[in-house]
Amino acid sequence: MTNQANNTKPFGMKDKIGYMFGDFGNDFTFLLSSGFMLKFYTDVMGISGGIVGALMMAARFIDAVTDISMGQIVDRTRPTKDGKFKPWLKRMCGPVAISSFLIYQAGFANMSYFFRVLWMIFTYILWGSIFYTSINIPYGSMASAISGAPKDRAELSTWRNIGSTLANMVIGIATPMFAYVVVDGHTILSGSRMTIIAAVFSILAIICYFLCFYLVTERVEVTANTQKLPISTVLKHIFTNRALMSIILAAILLLLAMLSMAGLNAYVFPNYYGSATAQSVSTLVSSLAILLICAPTAPALSAKIGKKELSGISCILGSVVYFICFFVKPQDPYVFVIFYTIAMVSIGYFNTIIWAMITDVIDDAQIKNGIREDGTIYSAYSFARKVGQALSSGMVGGILSLIGYTDATAFDPAITSSIFNLSCIIPAIALAITAVVLFFFYPLNKHTVEGNAEKLKINSR
Repeated sequence: MTNQANNTKPFGMKDKIGYMFGDFGNDFTFLLSSGFMLKFYTDVMGISGGIVGALMMAARFIDAVTDISMGQIVDRTRPTKDGKFKPWLKRMCGPVAISSFLIYQAGFANMSYFFRVLWMIFTYILWGSIFYTSINIPYGSMASAISGAPKDRAELSTWRNIGSTLANMVIGIATPMFAYVVVDGHTILSGSRMTIIAAVFSILAIICYFLCFYLVTERVEVTANTQKLPISTVLKHIFTNRALMSIILAAILLLLAMLSMAGLNAYVFPNYYGSATAQSVSTLVSSLAILLICAPTAPALSAKIGKKELSGISCILGSVVYFICFFVKPQDPYVFVIFYTIAMVSIGYFNTIIWAMITDVIDDAQIKNGIREDGTIYSAYSFARKVGQALSSGMVGGILSLIGYTDATAFDPAITSSIFNLSCIIPAIALAITAVVLFFFYPLNKHTVEGNAEKLKINSR
């Protein structure tokens, strides 16, 4: 049950900026992992891409337990003076930052192959399946406690995406510029520099989490769910929720597209085009375009035509752009940057408002089931995002192994040409299927969302 807390200052810019910093903190470790971990372990640590990808996929079986468990813990937690969700940011920011830093220890590159694989498995699971889960789920669930109004939640979703975009700018621009060095005419990743980058980003993540903690106010009281539901009932609520299952599928496909783009770009630019600078430029230009185009217009457009409708159109446009890029095959890296930027802006609308769509799903589930399950539903969605991350990394790692990518073949024209083709085809197909899921399976259109919000408003009086 939720109640609007009295004597609290109204929702405003301070909350939006604070929530933005929360995702900034998340992405200092999440985007570093999705964009550079595979590259680090194949090129610096000398581990097969297939093994790295297999780890990222296998870890999701652990997440199936830890994510749902954390969701249940969050739902049953009693609110403190700081709120129900905020305290987790302060508790877990240190562990998640330290465990992320431990992943990128280039000093172990000369250890035995078995040790390197074991270290990769231990640190990746410690970071992703345990500590990242323990901070990301309460952070994401917190949106419904900051405000109960759909318009405010859409703005929170927009500002969360602004935080993600800013983090992507910092990571995507600074990392290639600092991490790559030229050796014998080839652009390669420096292990020692990656270790330094990971340390800096971990410190910045902690700072961002604290900014989120002190700037955000939980003004909608979400009481502890003391109803002890058997796991079978919890799973039934999840798997029979059409809105949740369809947004989960859409999220997996979206992450598959976006993270495959990011993961393959780490090979397309330095290996196919021979330009790490162009990789940094692509991040800068696409991020600025999202901030200047998507962020200001997404809330108004979603309010006018609906989140579902805007998201579906967004994915169709992104798919078309990548299909065109595949057939054009630009030889200039900066022409590819243009295609990439247009695609990122196209799908940027869905990525900007998807967090507000999760709060819509939580509201819909409360109306149908009679209980509030913010943590449980968000944990299911969080698990889906991790599945999307794992599938992209696993697929990219496996494909790199299948096409014969090794240190010796990293600049072979046949290999790099295959990498370029995959960098276009994978997101094009994934985004096309995402649009189908949104238009034909996701049930929460504009009318339904507004009706649910009104019902909950009446019930809280």
